[in-house]
Amino acid sequence: YITNVSPRVLLLLQEKVFIACIQMSNLNWKPFVFGGLASVTAECGTFPIDLTKTRLQVQGQVGNSKYREIRYRGMLHAIGRICREEGISALYSGLAPAMLRQASYGTIKIGTYQSFKRLLVDRPEDETLLTNMLCGVLSGVISSSIANPTDVLKIRMQAQGSVIQGSMVGNFINIYQQEGTRGLWKGVSLTAQRAAIVVGVELPAYDLAKKHLILDCHMGDNIYTHFLSSFACGLAGALASNPIDVVRTRMMNQTHGAVTYQGTLDCLLQTSRSEGFMALYKGFFPNWLRLGPWNIIFFVTYEQLKKLEV
Repeated sequence: YITNVSPRVLLLLQEKVFIACIQMSNLNWKPFVFGGLASVTAECGTFPIDLTKTRLQVQGQVGNSKYREIRYRGMLHAIGRICREEGISALYSGLAPAMLRQASYGTIKIGTYQSFKRLLVDRPEDETLLTNMLCGVLSGVISSSIANPTDVLKIRMQAQGSVIQGSMVGNFINIYQQEGTRGLWKGVSLTAQRAAIVVGVELPAYDLAKKHLILDCHMGDNIYTHFLSSFACGLAGALASNPIDVVRTRMMNQTHGAVTYQGTLDCLLQTSRSEGFMALYKGFFPNWLRLGPWNIIFFVTYEQLKKLEV
């Protein structure tokens, strides 16, 4: 086939391949490293809020006797009751898999997002909201799918607290032995959907807010701009993701032999019918309180790491 191609076409093909190779070689590894470090830092600072969000989301399930009782009236009540009944250390149940998740998910998410943007657009000034949203959705799906097993373990340890026994590795093995590979990737479609929404909203929202503050408000590329931009993207992400986050949390928390929901749609319908539509916004306040500070810590740390590197 190649021998029948004209020399001109071959030259064009060679040029395209050469340009593609240059673009791939110019992909920067630093966003991956900085993204991972910033993600782990943000996770450590906001983990207790994330735990209370999970506890609030799993309670009140009519079809599950274990989580039927409404134990917590809100975020502050949940923190107080967990500390009294399980000890302060219970607020950090599942921290190890959460850090492992951020070290993988956060690293891949930011690295692929920045890399996809540079593949599509050469200069940051030429980026559009649509381009950034597309890159955010793709990076969210890829990173969350890879990191799903750590997410499953984190949610199990957060929901069950002191009830779950053993080390992180031991619980990984236990899930695999009882539920197989499917157990480790339980809810992966929901995780990918949530990540597509969160990353597809948050990262473009941050970029858009930052660009607007620098160009239109003349604030400059400083810590105040990073703070306001990350606050805005945290609120946007919480509003967009909370319903799917509730469904994802409940699906992942189902153990082998105690199946309440048959699938994503079934969980969504059961929750809406038995608990009302607003049940899909259970844990919204701690979700926002987590995403807000999480994004602030993350982006401020990330931007400072970039400046240190420069």
